[in-house]
Amino acid sequence: MAIQHNSRLDYLDAVRSFALILGIAFHTALSFMPIFIGWAVMDMSTSDILPNFVLVSHSFRMALFFLIAGYFSHMTLSRKGIKPFIQSRLMRIGLPLLIGWFALRPLLVSAWVMGAESMRGDVNIVNGLKAGFASLAELPQGLLTGTHLWFLYYLLLISFCVLVFRWLISLHGPSKHRLSMLADHIVGMTSRSSWMILLIASPTAIGLWFMQNWGLDTPDKSLLPHVPLLCLYGGFFVFGWLLQRDVTMIESLAHITLTKIALCIASITGAIYLSGFQGNIGHPHYSLLKASFMLSYAVMMWSLISLSIGVCKKWLSSPNKLVQYVADASYWMYLVHLPIVIWLQIAFAELQLPWMLKFVSVFLLTLGTSVLLYDLMVRSTCIGTLLNGKRKSRVLFTRRITPVKIGE
Repeated sequence: MAIQHNSRLDYLDAVRSFALILGIAFHTALSFMPIFIGWAVMDMSTSDILPNFVLVSHSFRMALFFLIAGYFSHMTLSRKGIKPFIQSRLMRIGLPLLIGWFALRPLLVSAWVMGAESMRGDVNIVNGLKAGFASLAELPQGLLTGTHLWFLYYLLLISFCVLVFRWLISLHGPSKHRLSMLADHIVGMTSRSSWMILLIASPTAIGLWFMQNWGLDTPDKSLLPHVPLLCLYGGFFVFGWLLQRDVTMIESLAHITLTKIALCIASITGAIYLSGFQGNIGHPHYSLLKASFMLSYAVMMWSLISLSIGVCKKWLSSPNKLVQYVADASYWMYLVHLPIVIWLQIAFAELQLPWMLKFVSVFLLTLGTSVLLYDLMVRSTCIGTLLNGKRKSRVLFTRRITPVKIGE
């Protein structure tokens, strides 16, 4: 029988924050790739190291986010019931998606326009902003194109699918009980054995085979669901959902072992090496190389997810004000970061500086800007209530400005 667990685990807030902040670093790295990949801007200083970082970080950051989202979703449903759960999903996911899209799209389009101009050596901010706001008139064409908010759209889709499936199996009591026991057994067995990562990576690798490219696609082109990606991220969501039914399973998954570390290192090495064959379609063993890459990639995903949770559990289990603040801010930070990142990338693109200095500068300036905006405009306002569930006191801007009276 599943063991219910009703207390919030602090380290999982840190895990979710890590996944979202890693996404900011991922987007920061894209302008420094040694070949043009279709990103908004390409820096004159490129790196041969960052492609490996991009490959590895992209493999698990969103999968980790969806797993933790599934965990917290089941917790919310268990505590509040179905109607409050649906209301909270619409308010905390649907509304930020809707508002964020209209607020950020002009800035993102303008960033893309200016990025193209930057690569031609001529940036016009005014024209870029005009093009950005003019893009709103093109609706509904290209609704998701160029935006990172697709993850909220897919989170809503997956949550809806899980609720529908949960309702369907509830119509037949015996089937519901048997299916529940089977799911708990599979998830429990997987989380308790380091070697079981190889087993659970197999269906993940099959899902990866149907991606357009080697690795995970980014479904930011259409509202029509990318079915393989929806199933893959849905699988991570459901896994997290089931983990919350028994606290011992998440603790077992978070257990750091030499086997997990070895699997992680081996899979990362294999994925990086095999990725070099992606463009060699004429290779006589191309299908075998692709299948080997998919399996390495899947093992890399699961081992990094497990180790990320384990590291946070080991060092961030106790309540910590800084960690909690970052956890509260991370949702906002990820929502607003992309236009900030691209605008900064454009500003740094033509500077004669090492790529490492530029990368760190863009990343830290993005974090700093988004945190300042969060503390000043979000944390203690209705926006903070929407994103965090309740308003909280400012930390950085604690002093209120008192108007000066004339004559004093």
